[in-house]
Amino acid sequence: MGDLAIEIRELSAGYGGTPVIEGIDLQVHADGYLGIIGPNGGGKTTLLKSILGLVPPLSGSIRIFGREPTASRVDVGYVPQYPEFDPAFPISVWDVVLMGRRARRGIAPGWRPEDRSAAERALEQVGMADLRGERIGDLSGGQRQRIYIARALVANARILLLDEPTASVDSRFQESIYGLLSELNHDVAIVLVTHDVGVMSSHVKQIACLNHRLFTHGDQMLTAEMLEQAYGCPVDLIAHGVPHRVLAHHEGDSCGIDCQGEHAGNDGEEQGQGQGEGG
Repeated sequence: MGDLAIEIRELSAGYGGTPVIEGIDLQVHADGYLGIIGPNGGGKTTLLKSILGLVPPLSGSIRIFGREPTASRVDVGYVPQYPEFDPAFPISVWDVVLMGRRARRGIAPGWRPEDRSAAERALEQVGMADLRGERIGDLSGGQRQRIYIARALVANARILLLDEPTASVDSRFQESIYGLLSELNHDVAIVLVTHDVGVMSSHVKQIACLNHRLFTHGDQMLTAEMLEQAYGCPVDLIAHGVPHRVLAHHEGDSCGIDCQGEHAGNDGEEQGQGQGEGG
């Protein structure tokens, strides 16, 4: 199992003194790969930002390799759901990836040979080395997502946090992104927030449901009991001949689950940054 990368005990966190998540207990080992699902506004993004040290605990504790999150940021790479950028801005793939070295370099001017070597390695890891000279705005959604993953890795992160990494990616690239993450998991712990239950559940090692509280059985089995606890309504779990699971559509609920296991609309947390969360 390896050392504990993330250890969370009785965590409550939120905005303006109002908790969005409560009583969270979670352990992720250095070789762990955790997938988190849950309804809109259930606190998934808040949990990631708490791990990053951006949302301080109201109570409880978080340890990243035994240290406070604010002392461990260099160990954690983060890929947000919708990275904001001006597609017309003339910045290259190479420069976007190098920006991730600021976690270690601070604001010191220029780049050292080790920074460039780290950028080369990160681009090789995500299979994008041939595009280093391209303008980031000219890439496809799937290619850009790989570049953002490289930017998160370039500071030699030991944990990778991803918030809906395939939300803006064409379906043709979704499987390749998950395949890439499985390869990266040989070297880094991964925590993945997603609505893509079907594909995700065939790759991760552990699944949890988050709806203000965390529900998990400690392995990659997604059970109807976990889903009912998290969504607060009955959910049918259907196993198919291929290694994925989908959720059956059901009327009269507020979960927004469709027959592909995804939720209607964007996560309310993304729309409520700085003012609490929606949902």
